[in-house]
Amino acid sequence: MEILREAAAAVHAALGGLSDWGPAGTKPGQYRSDLAADEAALAVFAAAGIAVLSEESGRTGTAGPGILLAVVDPVDGSTNASRGIPWFATSICLVDDAGPLAALVVNQASGVSYEAIRGKGATRDGQMIKPRGETALSNAIVGLAGYPPRHLGWRQYRALGAAALDLCAVADGTLDAYADCGPDGHGVWDYLGGLLVCHEAGAFMADAAGRDLLVLEHAERRAPVAAATAHLLDALIASRRAAFEK
Repeated sequence: MEILREAAAAVHAALGGLSDWGPAGTKPGQYRSDLAADEAALAVFAAAGIAVLSEESGRTGTAGPGILLAVVDPVDGSTNASRGIPWFATSICLVDDAGPLAALVVNQASGVSYEAIRGKGATRDGQMIKPRGETALSNAIVGLAGYPPRHLGWRQYRALGAAALDLCAVADGTLDAYADCGPDGHGVWDYLGGLLVCHEAGAFMADAAGRDLLVLEHAERRAPVAAATAHLLDALIASRRAAFEK
């Protein structure tokens, strides 16, 4: 966790030195903040001898059995960051041979920090968290990425723009659920840190199409859905599926 915190702090320092948060001109959707943050995080993990799978730079370091891998989104919600919307994060999930081991998701605008260690629970700013416990979709406040073809039956929705933070908001009860309603819009770096936070807090998460969410290939995409309870997760996935079938 100390290394994860060091990487997030390095990103914060790099972002603090930026005068231009606009598009980098490298590839669609990539901002100067993404590049500066990625460089800062990679330096920390390289010094620690930890391999990296990053949204911005792909795979670096040695890969294989027994090797720790940091799955990193240096700035999740970089469009928010470029517009001054204070909902963007550094998301890191350390993976070993058994799967997600430790996660850190830090809102780089507010400093709010979520941490999780496999089998040890999840925290927000050092305090243990748990989801709200909602079971009825009709009562739920749901975070969205994209928008479905029709209303899915929620009470209200929010489109906040940073998947890692949105998932942590399910874990701590700020939201009741979250759904990617686009066509496989998320890479593993977007959701793996939030996945471990959700699991350790007691929330539930799945891919909308039933695929494994732990996929460590840069080109792979998934449609993550999370909810406070198993019943709510099943209801949201079923409603999402029905909406896209019509």
